Amino acid sequence: MKGFFSLFTSSAKEFKSVRTICVTGLLIAVSMMLESVTIEIPNAKINFAYLAIAAIGMLYGPTVSFFSGALCDLVGYIAHPDGGFLPAYIIPAMLQGLIYGVFLYRAQPKRASFYIRVIAARLLDVLVINLCLNTLLNIHYGFLVAETVAAGIWMRVVKNLIQFCADVPISIAVLTAVSVAYLQVQRFSSRAKV
Repeated sequence: MKGFFSLFTSSAKEFKSVRTICVTGLLIAVSMMLESVTIEIPNAKINFAYLAIAAIGMLYGPTVSFFSGALCDLVGYIAHPDGGFLPAYIIPAMLQGLIYGVFLYRAQPKRASFYIRVIAARLLDVLVINLCLNTLLNIHYGFLVAETVAAGIWMRVVKNLIQFCADVPISIAVLTAVSVAYLQVQRFSSRAKV
């Protein structure tokens, strides 16, 4: 249990680094770009903005990715105002960042456990955030009308199942590339200091 809580304390220490703030800001901007390429289908959206939050969680841990999830939601609304701002949707965004931070922080792409962590994080994101929390919020705010709730939920389940199958290999490829690039930049900057 002590090791689990150390994830949060060591992640919180990442906030002291200028590099953390800069890279996190860049990844939030990438999330906004990915959010703008959203495919709208009835009762659901398909996008890959979660990849930026997953990268933040992998590089800087659950504390940084938790707050980055909130910033992505706020900045996302400012960049793409679509209807009224509903603050309750910040909670799933923050929890999404928390999930990726807990599962992927310090994960090394060269190990087999990396694949298991990516699959587990994406599966938990799909089940808890997309299917449960977002569906409940959509029902609460009336985006899913009472008469069509069953059909809307069924559509969301099918959409998330199909997208999950596509997301896993994409996530593994993107997060591996981000990790390799980040390590190379760190090596280059450490050599430049010498």
